[in-house]
Amino acid sequence: MSYSWNANGLGKISVQNKSLECVSLGPAPDQAPTIVLLHEGLGCVDLWRDFPQRLVDVTGLGVFAYSRAGYGRSDETALPRPLNYMSEEATTVLPGVLSQIGFRRGVLLGHSDGATIASIYAGSVSDYRVRGLVLMAPHFFTEEVGLAAIAQAKTHYETGDLRDRLAKYHTHVDNAFQGWNDAWLDPEFVKWNVGDTIDHWRIPVLAIQGRDDQYGTLAQIEEIETRIYSPLETAVLDDCRHAPHLDQPEKTLTAIADFVERLERLENQSVNVA
Repeated sequence: MSYSWNANGLGKISVQNKSLECVSLGPAPDQAPTIVLLHEGLGCVDLWRDFPQRLVDVTGLGVFAYSRAGYGRSDETALPRPLNYMSEEATTVLPGVLSQIGFRRGVLLGHSDGATIASIYAGSVSDYRVRGLVLMAPHFFTEEVGLAAIAQAKTHYETGDLRDRLAKYHTHVDNAFQGWNDAWLDPEFVKWNVGDTIDHWRIPVLAIQGRDDQYGTLAQIEEIETRIYSPLETAVLDDCRHAPHLDQPEKTLTAIADFVERLERLENQSVNVA
């Protein structure tokens, strides 16, 4: 059954026998291009806060966000997660999500793990409907600074108030946290690297990162710059940590709106030439 687009409300989709919570805002895919949001390693629909609606306001496009299995009000996922869980999400779950919502044309916008999932999809799945990528704080390989921050999060979860704070947003809070944290802290995960996915991109990309990101350095952005064959725009934001859309919302929204406007202008020019 296809998803019934609700221009201002929550819903559910079923993919891979999992019920996933979602939200759709703005025009439906048959009325305008769609921005599909992919959340971070501890994120969900609610933790995007007002960002989805603000995206609709500044771009005029439809926006769709969903909580991956294990997160938010979605079904649990099996643990332990495989160490290639982001690749599995990109190649086995995301195609079903796009099919469910009747995706026709638009942009994948990911944050952190979600940015990596969007990156892998664009480099692994041949999908002409995806016209661009917006990557906020993407990961392509592990870094000591990021692994240290993730280990610190484990301590805060077990001995501090992090579990209680996350439980406000995740029905299966241990499933959400352990699925992410255990994978990243697995001794084998230090070898994880998906930089080669960049080699296969053939669409414009906007990469955004905070200069003070506690989970990754600008080496992640430099990896894109070194390997990419398609057009790239970057925005490195001062006074910004791991979440540009929360730490520097105005600059982040402006960068995204400008990027999307250029994509649409190019799309219209291509249509006119044809």
